[in-house]
Amino acid sequence: MKLNFNLPENTEFIINTLAENGYEAYIVGGCVRDLIMNIPPHDWDICTNALPDEVITVFKDFRTVQSGIKHGTVGIVIEHLVYEVTTFRSETGYSDNRHPDGVHFEKDIEKDLSRRDFTVNSIAYSPQKGFVDLYNGYDDIRYKTIKAVGSPDTRFSEDALRILRALRFASVLGFEIESSTAESIHRNKGLLKNIACERIWSEFTKLISGKNAHIIIDKYCDVTEVFIPELYAEKNFEQHNPHHCYDVLRHTLLALSFSENNIYLKLAVLFHDIAKPCTFTTDENNIGHFYGHAAKGSHMTLDILKRLKADSKTQNIVSELVRHHDRIIEPTEKAVKRAVYRTGSHQMFELLLKLKEYDIKAQSPEYISERLSEIEKIRKIYKSIKNKSTLVTSVKDLQINGNDIISMGVPQGREVGIILKKLLYMVLDNSLENNRHTLTEAAYDIINTEDNFKNEK
Repeated sequence: MKLNFNLPENTEFIINTLAENGYEAYIVGGCVRDLIMNIPPHDWDICTNALPDEVITVFKDFRTVQSGIKHGTVGIVIEHLVYEVTTFRSETGYSDNRHPDGVHFEKDIEKDLSRRDFTVNSIAYSPQKGFVDLYNGYDDIRYKTIKAVGSPDTRFSEDALRILRALRFASVLGFEIESSTAESIHRNKGLLKNIACERIWSEFTKLISGKNAHIIIDKYCDVTEVFIPELYAEKNFEQHNPHHCYDVLRHTLLALSFSENNIYLKLAVLFHDIAKPCTFTTDENNIGHFYGHAAKGSHMTLDILKRLKADSKTQNIVSELVRHHDRIIEPTEKAVKRAVYRTGSHQMFELLLKLKEYDIKAQSPEYISERLSEIEKIRKIYKSIKNKSTLVTSVKDLQINGNDIISMGVPQGREVGIILKKLLYMVLDNSLENNRHTLTEAAYDIINTEDNFKNEK
């Protein structure tokens, strides 16, 4: 392999300094893979045959971070950045299918490379010695193949999270998973039950952000079933509806293939029809319907995201997008204003339109053009309203507030909110301008019309 890399100055300095002191040192893992693929690495992993105490001695003039020293890792602080240097090691025992029970420091790079997950991540490189590629990782990169180092069953039993890492790499890099590795993934998928939800969530969000996520989830739906069984229920679930020529999962994954790389959109697309299998009914003509699937799906999505320990912002945004994805929006200014209000913000409405677009593109071809045209009309109306700065999304956007209503003699409480909401609807319907004078007059009219209050209550 005749490749030469220009390493970052501080990374090369660490490797050269260790070499000048009689030690071997290499960059290893994902950074080497990315360099070979002409992808800028995000992290630079350095490994060496120097023991942790020896690394500290070599870099005695630098501040070091020793919190990972038990596992052979020393952090060297250069220009306020921490560079991790890890001693070659082998590992024994994986009683929790995640972490080694024992770590043993080694003098040979071969032992260190043999414990790694996939061949594409098991290449080491140094300016002094060039490449060490014991498992033909370079060829697997060339042929876009994810293959376990040694026995895949052994690799996955050592660390079950590697199952999802294989899917993630295949999705993000656009690689195929080698047959024996793929068979082992299907065979050992149950080991994922031993992995913390937070770790699964971290890998899964990276997976669905990949360009081939729709392909990988389709091929390995039985794997995702371990932690999202609701998704597997969509597989081969026919919709029996003229607007849908695909089963629910194939429709979902086709929509996912159109989605831009925004994690909220990706998740919303993935879960937007999650409730269809449990809301399916047929009419007298055997046409399939899914009444209430958006609302039901929103609750199911929230449950899934909570179970996977997603952050609260993601939970709220994604479940709300699912709730509104099937909402009918007429291409009129009044309807668009109301839709923006109901979704809660400009950002949410813009995401919703994109979700609707991807949903439509994955429906029966004969309906796509007309429905996309409707979305484009709505988008133009929305942009026109937004550019005029006339769009309000909540009572907070009104030019009067609760204190103003209270000053008009209304007792503090529910009635204040009722009046503000009535004013908001009048603004949304274009029957009232959003300025302080007209809002104040309208508020007095509402207060003095007792029947309005009774109806609202």
